[in-house]
Amino acid sequence: MSTMTKAEKVNFIATTLDRLYQVPPIPLDHRSTYELLIAVLLSAQTTDVKVNEVTPALFKRANTPQKMVKLTVDDILECVRTVGLAPGKSKNIHRLSELLLQNHDGEVPQTLDELEALPGVGHKTASVVVAQAFGQPAFPVDTHIHRLAYRWGLSNGKNVEQTEKDLKRVFPESTWNKLHLQIIYFGREYCPARSHDLASCPLCSVVGRKSLLK
Repeated sequence: MSTMTKAEKVNFIATTLDRLYQVPPIPLDHRSTYELLIAVLLSAQTTDVKVNEVTPALFKRANTPQKMVKLTVDDILECVRTVGLAPGKSKNIHRLSELLLQNHDGEVPQTLDELEALPGVGHKTASVVVAQAFGQPAFPVDTHIHRLAYRWGLSNGKNVEQTEKDLKRVFPESTWNKLHLQIIYFGREYCPARSHDLASCPLCSVVGRKSLLK
């Protein structure tokens, strides 16, 4: 492990990320909360770039649950076929839209429990929506954030649920929403999963686990 204390490590990470990404943009293109929900659902096991390639055609045909339910599942699949797990996601988008109309007056609910009750919406997707659409404190952890938290010695790498708890414990709640995006961008630019030189990484080289730097 780094010789820094955890508090020093957390401060260095936050300061570095603030310097590199002062105002990190939301990576998924959307014009409404509903579009954001659909885009985040589609992003599971798929890059944001790929999602942004397919959503314009989908949202041109249906950008509200009222319009989406008028499409067939095959219509939706035709638009999103190139994303991972497209058949299942297409079914979930259609059913999710039906439930929004039946149970929520066509509006995207604002609580994690209500969002997670929708088909295809797991905890990470729901956390992204409440954070980015409604400004509620959340720390969505995907596999990339999970990997970096382990590299930086902030979590034991057991699972994403534990990593979320560990990150929430060490970072102030007021920073969670921004940090989620900052870490994503940092991972893409400086800290990829493969072919990564940890010794030259702006964060891993300072706060990374020594066992990974050897």
